[in-house]
Amino acid sequence: MTIGYLLKQSRPRFWLYLAGPVLVGVTFGADRPTALVGVVPLVLFAYFLVPANVYLYGVNDVFDREVDRRNPKKERREVRYRGQRATPLAVIASLVAGVALLPLVPRPAAPWIGGFLLLGAAYRVPPVRLKVRPPLDSLSNGLYVLPGGAAYAAVAGGQPPIAAIAGGWLWAMAMHTFSAVPDVGPDRKSGIRTTATVLGARGALVYCATTWGLAALAFATLDWRGGVLLAVYPALALWVLTGNVDVGRAYWYFPAINTAVGAILTMAGLWGLTHGG
Repeated sequence: MTIGYLLKQSRPRFWLYLAGPVLVGVTFGADRPTALVGVVPLVLFAYFLVPANVYLYGVNDVFDREVDRRNPKKERREVRYRGQRATPLAVIASLVAGVALLPLVPRPAAPWIGGFLLLGAAYRVPPVRLKVRPPLDSLSNGLYVLPGGAAYAAVAGGQPPIAAIAGGWLWAMAMHTFSAVPDVGPDRKSGIRTTATVLGARGALVYCATTWGLAALAFATLDWRGGVLLAVYPALALWVLTGNVDVGRAYWYFPAINTAVGAILTMAGLWGLTHGG
């Protein structure tokens, strides 16, 4: 029962938001196929698949307990934290596991993991609590690209291209704000300020379309095909904005969309690795 609760609290639908970038980072950072199945890449994937999500969302639910009382999403697709001791214990265990990775991974990868752990807490934990400090709430959610940076650095022995980090960071910023649009009503009632509540639903969608557009341009500087692929996101944001689409419903399709885009990027990396371009 406790394990099932913790797994549901960790948002399985979103597990690949952290683990997916690891796959992309490994495939583009590797210089030979055998590097894909090394111990470090496998450990990173395992950590960011489950423990990192337990950490990220567990911290979120502990420090958002009062706010979540008025969030209907917690009754349907997620679980509501009610003070169960298992949650903080699982968060601490996941944090310890993350810290334990630091001396085990190649040196270029360690700052990415450390940055993820720090931002994961700073986003939610008072007095910093970046999630209620727009636009830092959006900016800080670039943390979702950090697992990919760690994976790339671990197998390549050096840092990923700046354009890739910029593109990934911008993508994550927009994804964060898009995910906050359905919560604009409950957040405003609770007095919570986010980029989405400040801009309003329509303004936030314009922000998402613009930021996703910049992400596509960043990837296009590396490979025009990556830019074309990422252009699906600003197009979707504009579709929701102009097509009278329920953003709350559209939001739940994004895990599948993101998985498909991530799979295409991963396969592109594998193709380049095995065919030389």
